[in-house]
Amino acid sequence: MIPHRKYIEMALSLAEKGLGTVSPNPMVGSLVVKRGKIIGRGFHKRAGEDHAEVIALKQAGKRARHATLYVTLEPCSHWGRTPPCTEAIIKSGVSEVVIGMKDPNPLVDGFRILKSRGIKTRIGVLEEEARRMNEVYVKYARTKKPFVILKVAASLDGKIATSTGKSKYITGEDSRKYVHKLRSEVDAVMIGINTLIADDPLLDSRLVKGKDPIKIIVDSKLRMPLKARIMKAPEKIIVATTVKAPKSKVKQLQQKGVKIIATPPKAGSVDLEALMKELGNHEITSVLIEGGNRINSSALKEKVVDKILIFTAPRLIGKGLDAFGDLGIKNLDRTINLKNISTKKIGKDILVEGYI
Repeated sequence: MIPHRKYIEMALSLAEKGLGTVSPNPMVGSLVVKRGKIIGRGFHKRAGEDHAEVIALKQAGKRARHATLYVTLEPCSHWGRTPPCTEAIIKSGVSEVVIGMKDPNPLVDGFRILKSRGIKTRIGVLEEEARRMNEVYVKYARTKKPFVILKVAASLDGKIATSTGKSKYITGEDSRKYVHKLRSEVDAVMIGINTLIADDPLLDSRLVKGKDPIKIIVDSKLRMPLKARIMKAPEKIIVATTVKAPKSKVKQLQQKGVKIIATPPKAGSVDLEALMKELGNHEITSVLIEGGNRINSSALKEKVVDKILIFTAPRLIGKGLDAFGDLGIKNLDRTINLKNISTKKIGKDILVEGYI
């Protein structure tokens, strides 16, 4: 089992090279090994292109016969954007397949198919590590809703702005670079209209190399300023509003290339749960919320958040804007408790990461 773990670990490292480019597909890495020698490597680069197993098998060529194929996720067995990987695996003549984790997509049945064709097949090697790496895909495959990360940058006393609304910049340069890297890895970044009006942010990934995310603005009354800096690329903007939004403003934004998603109002605001379902329908698998007090609280109350990142700077602000508003919690046994918590130092700041 030790060699199996070693090769799946190597395949997981390969899979990570697809971070930020494979959505709505999972990150997958694969190796072909024969007599202790790696003769093929592959990772999934982007949706619509060859899967990791196919790339590794093509590299191995005829040498793949009687070799062992290692893959981090159960091979697909259905037609999608590409043919089933199980067909390529069977045709290659490999004698054994070792899989990191089962694919949560109910259409995938690769493990059973390979086993029924007489190929020695095992599954569940470094399963926890494989699942954690593809946490976004796992949720999306099961629910068709995006994995939501809530990010907060605050002072040591929990403030995200001064009493006059100044918030640039509470945390340091290293934390900002870390967030820009996160932006390049997710499908979309989401803020509320108040944050857009107050800060006029670009919401791009300019501090790192990588793609810029889709920008989602939650704006129930369509106060979206047409001269906002993000309007330089309107085709990458989604404005989430309600069905009661002014039709004239809807038309104006659509004519400029902005996509509008309208939900039934919930207490006069955008229904975030309904919004997440709609975003999933648009194949948006991950969302990073970088808003203010109001959207942070709404996202938590409506239970759309999966993971929280809190960057804490070693400074005190005193009177200012709290990171969260009223969450409706009256008793300590009702508090939102984070799980699987980890901490790390980023420059002078501390990052606390946890799951809900």
